[in-house]
Amino acid sequence: MSQLDDIDRRIGARIRIERESRGWSLTELAGRSAVSRAMIHKIERGESSPTAMLLGKLSGAFSLSMSALMARAEMQQGRFLRKEEQPVWIDPQTGYERRHVSPKSDLPLDLVRIELPAGAEVPMPASAYAFMRQLIWVLEGRLTFLEGEVSHFMTAGDCLELGPPTDCVFRNESQEPCTYAVLVLRSG
Repeated sequence: MSQLDDIDRRIGARIRIERESRGWSLTELAGRSAVSRAMIHKIERGESSPTAMLLGKLSGAFSLSMSALMARAEMQQGRFLRKEEQPVWIDPQTGYERRHVSPKSDLPLDLVRIELPAGAEVPMPASAYAFMRQLIWVLEGRLTFLEGEVSHFMTAGDCLELGPPTDCVFRNESQEPCTYAVLVLRSG
């Protein structure tokens, strides 16, 4: 089994655990997330790799950030996490690569490194941002971040604190990959 297949399986299992712990049926989760019942079923069984957009919708339905949902699926408790142990997930639709850098701990902070391929665009629903505060720090390249109706054109070194939850789009309009860090401060 490849590392990506294993991550897809763990993500699916975590989604099922979150759904069942709330006593929700597939139909109820589908209604709360606007993701089809059939797609949720495929994801839970590890038969389909979810896109970033789908994970944003599902995590929002659970009142979790996407980072929290992924951390619950990916990581063991600890204070030290070597690079080779950091979980990596790749969006099958866009090639967006997400590396969870910070160890899973009691700190209310997640640090995630993203590589967005040239020309790629990743939309995220407002529900994915409803339960946290977040900073985006561009490390290399250029990022266009659409926060509702507001466009932020960011280059290496720029850092943005997100405002109130709204539909967002991460867009790389350049011919080179863009690498950025997302710092998520979880509430509660």
